[in-house]
Amino acid sequence: MNSRNAIAPNGVDPEKPWLKILSAYRKPHIGRSTFELIVTLVSFALLWAGAWASIHFGYWLGLVLVLPAAGFLLRLFMLQHDCGHGSFFGRRRLDDWTGRAIGVLTLTPYDYWRRAHAEHHASAGNLDERGVGDITTLTVAEYTALTPGGRLGYRLYRNPFVMFVIGPAWLFLFKQRLPFGMMKSGALPWVSTMATNAVIVVLAALLVWAVGLVPFLLVHLPIVLLAGSAGVWLFYVQHQFEDTHWSKPPEWAFQHAALHGASHYDLPRPLRWITGNIGMHHIHHLSSRVPFYRLPEVLRDHPELADLGRITIKDSIRCVKLVLWDEASQRLVSLKEAKARAIA
Repeated sequence: MNSRNAIAPNGVDPEKPWLKILSAYRKPHIGRSTFELIVTLVSFALLWAGAWASIHFGYWLGLVLVLPAAGFLLRLFMLQHDCGHGSFFGRRRLDDWTGRAIGVLTLTPYDYWRRAHAEHHASAGNLDERGVGDITTLTVAEYTALTPGGRLGYRLYRNPFVMFVIGPAWLFLFKQRLPFGMMKSGALPWVSTMATNAVIVVLAALLVWAVGLVPFLLVHLPIVLLAGSAGVWLFYVQHQFEDTHWSKPPEWAFQHAALHGASHYDLPRPLRWITGNIGMHHIHHLSSRVPFYRLPEVLRDHPELADLGRITIKDSIRCVKLVLWDEASQRLVSLKEAKARAIA
């Protein structure tokens, strides 16, 4: 029997009409969405102001509030993410303008990001469609075929310090200031990026005028860097786990890739809340129009999905070393394992 058509050990039937089933959860509650937005925005603003006030009594005291402020900035990005899918308010125009406004705080041009992210959803797990909105992942054969310099470049790219420290700083502070990857895709990516940049400059100038340049940098820069690193980490572990799924057409199928190519990052409840339930990523990829606050309803009503692609925090740490897709064993492997298999 084709493994793609077999019922998984946890009882998940891959042939079940999951898209139709999940359509029942797609309707957002306007009051709930508004509440989530207000709570997140107000909390972020208060924590930011508290961190600024605290540094006058000692920088390390201010840093105590920087961490939760970064958490709420990350949560704002998750709300922007739902806006991009049209699932936050369920009204395209309202979602778009909310997403654009949040994008000023997250340093993420909304329309430019939304287009790239839509490509990611349409092609996740497709070996022939890698490159847009993804963590670059090579197969063992592709890595072996590289020059020594190419292999060194790939190892550096997948190095944890580069991936989760340097990479997020480059992405949020510099790369997203220009529509890289879409510079010839018409006016929208440029308008989105330049308009976001302009509002960022105005808002930053107002804050610098109000609190001073040094306090602004001491508070805001670590918040942005911490939130960016956390965001990249979440995106990484949602697709870079040992039993993820990659395939080529015609074997590739959207529902199977969503169910098996995205993880269920089972986080403690407080982290689930601050990350907008994004750890339930396999459900999100199955139906991106389900609002983030309704994802737990899906697991409650369909518990067979809970163990599919489930990884814990401890599991996720081990995922960092898995950097190559082994087409023979159909799983992610480490460089060390790939080398050992080649020698064998």
